[in-house]
Amino acid sequence: MDQPDPRPSDLVIAVVGPTASGKSDVALSVAQRAPARLGARGTGELVSADALQLYRGMDIGTAKTPVEERRGIAHHQIDVLEVRDEASVAAYQRHARADVEGIHARGGVAVVAGGSGLYQRALLDVIDFPGTDPRVRARLEAEAEGPLGARGLHERLARLDPDSARRIDPRNARRIIRALEVIEVTGRPYSAHMPRHEFHRPAVMVALRRDWEELDRRIAARTRAMFDAGLVEEVRALEGAGLRGARTASRATGYAQALAVIDGLMGVDEAIDSVALATRQLARRQVKWLRPDPRVVWLDAAGDAEDVASHVLDIAEARAAGGVALHHA
Repeated sequence: MDQPDPRPSDLVIAVVGPTASGKSDVALSVAQRAPARLGARGTGELVSADALQLYRGMDIGTAKTPVEERRGIAHHQIDVLEVRDEASVAAYQRHARADVEGIHARGGVAVVAGGSGLYQRALLDVIDFPGTDPRVRARLEAEAEGPLGARGLHERLARLDPDSARRIDPRNARRIIRALEVIEVTGRPYSAHMPRHEFHRPAVMVALRRDWEELDRRIAARTRAMFDAGLVEEVRALEGAGLRGARTASRATGYAQALAVIDGLMGVDEAIDSVALATRQLARRQVKWLRPDPRVVWLDAAGDAEDVASHVLDIAEARAAGGVALHHA
């Protein structure tokens, strides 16, 4: 469905890409400079599309931008859940879209930043989420915890919905369970409910790209910096908030390894290596998720964040003027 060219200030600007590519710094600069560039009367505001930054107290391990480094820019969909809560992409969609509406109502520019692909699509795309059935979910969760395990459920998903099985990591029990639940509840493949690369409202998606060797170095440095900054101590503090019993938060990369350090199952160096490996794998899945989307504009992120932000705003202005097929090297 074709959409009319939006006013520049009504365009949602999404800064996406693999973890550790520099999205947060670029998005901050975009939000700071967008009102002047796009003729908005309000300010630029950020809406996070990171599933783990929803959680209060999960700061170091999610690379959450500290409050004192946010340049006075409002951030939404950060610190809205307790660690014992289960995140829901459908709930995120409702709240994040309301945030965007509020930003535009104030005359501001909405900048989306984050690496959780389904959350990006939930906010930006035409997509409806099927309902849930607690009994079906509980049965599948019990199977995942039993001898069958996540991989056994993934094999079942591969038989029922090969397209979804190809997209979902065999170790990601939560997404496998959700896919099987939707199939059972609706009688249709989970893949039939996925978005169609059609924006819910006018938007531009700019993906930051870095050489793999450089990105891997950045991941290694960031991972060690997280442990040096007190990730294990952060996890100790979160235990009192119910981290150990939290299905999502306790299994998050970095948090699971820090718990293993606390329990004496891993040394710190071993945990750092494990987190870096898992993060490298995540980065490759994030790029794989974005590559098939013809709307994504890929932008080299190797330069200064301010320069990259300027290019992002060039792309946004071109999109608002009808130039949707820009691709930067």
